[in-house]
Amino acid sequence: MTEVMDDIAPRKGHREENFPVASFVIKPRHRAAIMAFYRFARTADDVADHPSLSAEARLAQLERMRATLNGETDDDAASLALRQALADRGLDAAHPLDLLAAFRQDVVKSRYADWAELMDYCRYSAAPVGRFVLDVHGEARTTWPASDALCAALQVINHLQDCAKDYCELDRVYLAEDAMAAANTSVEALAAPRASPALRSVIVAMARRTERLLSQSAGLAGQVRDRRLGYEVALIQRLAEDLTARLIARDPLSERVHHRPLEVLGLAILAGKDQIAGRRRPSGEERERRAE
Repeated sequence: MTEVMDDIAPRKGHREENFPVASFVIKPRHRAAIMAFYRFARTADDVADHPSLSAEARLAQLERMRATLNGETDDDAASLALRQALADRGLDAAHPLDLLAAFRQDVVKSRYADWAELMDYCRYSAAPVGRFVLDVHGEARTTWPASDALCAALQVINHLQDCAKDYCELDRVYLAEDAMAAANTSVEALAAPRASPALRSVIVAMARRTERLLSQSAGLAGQVRDRRLGYEVALIQRLAEDLTARLIARDPLSERVHHRPLEVLGLAILAGKDQIAGRRRPSGEERERRAE
């Protein structure tokens, strides 16, 4: 009997994400394409994490999404909507196809040997999101390295926040196996009501590495030409830095890490100040011209 995917219900909407998705800050002409990409990604994520269907059925549905995105069929609604949005903007399907590769990996792979292996996963699971948004805005590809670092950081933050849930509900662990072994702990520690000192040391070490990613992405908002997108990037950077600090100080198994609305508002104000300061600060080239 063929397994079907008709019963998939979205686990959350774009307003429930940790970071802004096509917020009111983004220019209206760009929001539809970004939301089409988001709905595609959310659908693929829900397929990969479906609790009752076999791996074969999930891979088959992801293949239908790929085929629809490439114009071979019209079977998947989210993929068809994104295909149309891409055509409207004159963009190719490289970024969503990379994203599908990550979701296929989620179906068949549940452990990561080390940080390098996790970063390779983020190249497909996270980097395409930032690159797509930048392409929609017509930004230069020189922004990609900083964007990739920010997106990888966001992905690791999500992994650390949800490490217990991912293990208990999906038997999926993104904490590096070599770090777990070095701390003399194992994935079973993720089932405890609170993190052991050994598990905390692994989480803190990964959060520290995330801080280094965020140092690489700190200049991205200033590289972006579109001011509204630049502000959203500045806000995401602030949110990510604050969440990383919380993960260093708090136990995600037993303490709240996610932001409350008022906390987001405070960081939004700080991001605005960051952006104003960044825009007013002359570039090296401008400083040279002024000195002549």
